Amino acid sequence: MKKAVVVFSGGLDSVCTCAHLKSKYHLYGISFSYGQRANQEIKKAKKFAKILGLKQHKIIDISFMKDLYGTTNVLTNPKPKLPSRFEYSIVVPIRNAVFLSIATAWAFSLKASVVALGAHKGDKNYPDCRPIFSKKIEQAFNQGEIDGIKLGLRKSVTIWSPFRDNLSKSDMIKIGYKILGDSIFNAWSCYSNKRFHCGRCESCNNRKLAFQKARIKDKTKYLN
Repeated sequence: MKKAVVVFSGGLDSVCTCAHLKSKYHLYGISFSYGQRANQEIKKAKKFAKILGLKQHKIIDISFMKDLYGTTNVLTNPKPKLPSRFEYSIVVPIRNAVFLSIATAWAFSLKASVVALGAHKGDKNYPDCRPIFSKKIEQAFNQGEIDGIKLGLRKSVTIWSPFRDNLSKSDMIKIGYKILGDSIFNAWSCYSNKRFHCGRCESCNNRKLAFQKARIKDKTKYLN
């Protein structure tokens, strides 16, 4: 079976992405501690790595990024109020480019043919989630290892996401729920770091809406 490296936050999107790919690939998860408010997601990633049977799960500390990001966004800057709707303050500068660079380095080392992230078509507000970005960075990564690929020392990689197949968050929830059942509600979406989902931030609101569209009763514990 071929190998795939998954950018694995422990959130709903990455968990469902792993569930979707599980029957086709040996999965290797990579999670990033980048100074985010919601470090709950790292705990969830550890749990779901076991539930999903990932071949390996690595947690990479790049918390120095928090200092580089400064006050550019609300996900690494704990002072501003978290917005309930999309605002550009939620966008962490080229976060996926940073994650994918490290994940793809591992993929080349493993001779994995796919690097996956959980971006879906509802993530159109985020430039580094769009398929055009995935395709261009995929081309750049393969060009960066083109000699190794030609020598047979590396496999060319595809940067895959649900977005590239025009799948929505609710589409992925349906897929994930079939495989994971009620454990899917333990995946972490909230931008805050409370014991339970806040129920107010943009990500919590997107989660609620996606379960509604999927026609699956949302059993997530929300504070609001």
